[in-house]
Amino acid sequence: MPVRNRQYAIIKGEGYTNVPPIESPLLEYRSDFPFELETTHVGNSEMQHLDRAYAQSLIRHFTGDDSLVLTIRGRKYTGAFQFVTGEYEIAVEKVQTEVDAGYEGERQVVLVEAKGGNAANNIIRQLYYPFRQWQQHTTKPVSTLFFQRRGNDEYHIWHFGFSDRNDYNSIRLLKSARYRISLPYR
Repeated sequence: MPVRNRQYAIIKGEGYTNVPPIESPLLEYRSDFPFELETTHVGNSEMQHLDRAYAQSLIRHFTGDDSLVLTIRGRKYTGAFQFVTGEYEIAVEKVQTEVDAGYEGERQVVLVEAKGGNAANNIIRQLYYPFRQWQQHTTKPVSTLFFQRRGNDEYHIWHFGFSDRNDYNSIRLLKSARYRISLPYR
């Protein structure tokens, strides 16, 4: 675990969480966006798929929050915080984090970790450290999403939460869904 920039604590424990397959039916999400975003189809990067999902309002739809706007992106350094993992107490300060996208709405902040491909698990730290970091900068609840574009234009979204904000391993899946974006002009 990073505890300071370029300093780590090596501990025994489970650092990953499973990203379960989404068994629910594929949902057709009908975007009200008035035209095709042609540039989002060039290349195959995590960011372009996440940006398309946001531009088409899929992220707003999944979270049920039409007020979300992009306000956070890229690398930042944490403030100081402590947590437990297993039997260990960890103190963190000035650790670099990266958020693929963060959205602030009227009543919440939503952080997104995007991955390409079909990841079956993810290191908890990529969700937990930004979750703790952004709690220090807002009075609004902070939500964490895991996002993937899979196959032929499917978007999979998982909402993970922490039942105890001070317990690294208290991560739990709150909601998930898979979508295909259909546009009104087609």
